[in-house]
Amino acid sequence: MNNRMVKNVAIFLVFSFIVPVFGADEGNGDNGVAMLRRTGKAFAQVAAEAIPAVVSIKVEKSIEGREVSPEQEELFEYFFGPRYRYQVPRERKQVGQGSGFIISKDGYILSNNHVVGEADTITVTLHDGREMEAELIGSDEKSDVAVIKIEGADLSVISLGNSDTLEIGEWAIAVGNPFGLEASVTVGVVSATGRSNLGITGAGGYEDFIQTDAAINPGNSGGPLLNIDGEAIGLNTAIFSQSGGYMGIGFAIPINMAGNIKDQLVEFGKVDRGFIGIEMDPQDISSDLAKLFGLKKNRGVIVTGVLEGSPADKGGIEKEDVIIELDGKEVANYLTFRNSIAMLSPGTEIRLVVWRDDKKVKLEIEVGSQEESRAFSRISSDVGREFGLEVKDITPELTEKYDLDVDEGVVISKVVKGSSAEQKRLREGVVILSVNRRKVSSVGEFNAIFDELEEDEKRVYLFVHGDYSRYVVLAR
Repeated sequence: MNNRMVKNVAIFLVFSFIVPVFGADEGNGDNGVAMLRRTGKAFAQVAAEAIPAVVSIKVEKSIEGREVSPEQEELFEYFFGPRYRYQVPRERKQVGQGSGFIISKDGYILSNNHVVGEADTITVTLHDGREMEAELIGSDEKSDVAVIKIEGADLSVISLGNSDTLEIGEWAIAVGNPFGLEASVTVGVVSATGRSNLGITGAGGYEDFIQTDAAINPGNSGGPLLNIDGEAIGLNTAIFSQSGGYMGIGFAIPINMAGNIKDQLVEFGKVDRGFIGIEMDPQDISSDLAKLFGLKKNRGVIVTGVLEGSPADKGGIEKEDVIIELDGKEVANYLTFRNSIAMLSPGTEIRLVVWRDDKKVKLEIEVGSQEESRAFSRISSDVGREFGLEVKDITPELTEKYDLDVDEGVVISKVVKGSSAEQKRLREGVVILSVNRRKVSSVGEFNAIFDELEEDEKRVYLFVHGDYSRYVVLAR
């Protein structure tokens, strides 16, 4: 961004705030200037109180160096001398830098998973210059939240606010260490809430970002986004940029979500999300769909499937129900409902209102655990794919597609190219009847067996049925 562009943007921001001030008391410029001074003092006070609790985080991770074949070593030695082979790095250190903020007087610090999650060493520098080694308490890749801890007492802290009450246009103050510049403060507003489908947390991640125009740059990750009261309302995480730097669009994890994850990481060292066991139409309800289901609003979530034996099944949810309320609050769409359920602790009782046959039906459901969700799953586990397989439950559609003559087991839906499964001539449409001599009748049972495998178990034994029945041994 060149200087002229920066100047134009700055003028636009000043005008957007000055015009309302002078309009409130025309002819009295002194009052307008006084109000601006008070606003500036308010920002200064927030900064003064927050900066001592914002830390700089330096991380180091060992990265394996490039492998050199004996032939390459011989060639390099010929050209560069006999000492070359000892100069090829077998391991190197990768160094990264980010931010965090202290949330308890005894040294718990909130930051991002992508800042500290895979680090070998974490060094925290306080505002007063003290350096301390930090311990990773836990991190969650699906939300990009992490908690680390330093040893301390009576440390400066930042209080956590309530991101559920945020309104677009509220002040937003970002504090962090962009480009290694410590204790940088930028000011803007909350530009939007509920931003999702950004791909920041990857496939299967949970995204519900606050968007802000307060300048966020590389190194700000893990720092706080504050309100005018100095409370953390977000955890700065990412930017939209075509240049690698600030372009007026930054994203922060809502502090209520980050706080929920933090509580679980501190108590358990991991996160166990809520689960009810339904399949949902991921698209927003259009006017046409609202008309089809007899809805008065284009809001809610259409249930496209209910997993047998799941909490939803036990609670009475049916296929083609439209979930319109969760604990008295209107359900907007698939993503908000998915995030809301995931934020609940297993065992929580929830009240749902569904739209069924042109009337409201009230249901009560006890939320289950995502850790147990594989027992109801229709999607193959990652461990199964390590052996080169993906499987599905047998359905009338798959029976017809593959011309199956059995109605038990699970059917292979994909064979990974070059895998052990392909080498053993397994193919789509072959039915797996048992794994390690344990009968399987669903993807959930298939997953449970594979998930129980120890990491050092290299083989599984399948009994399969295709053109004929046979035993197959697969290697990881």
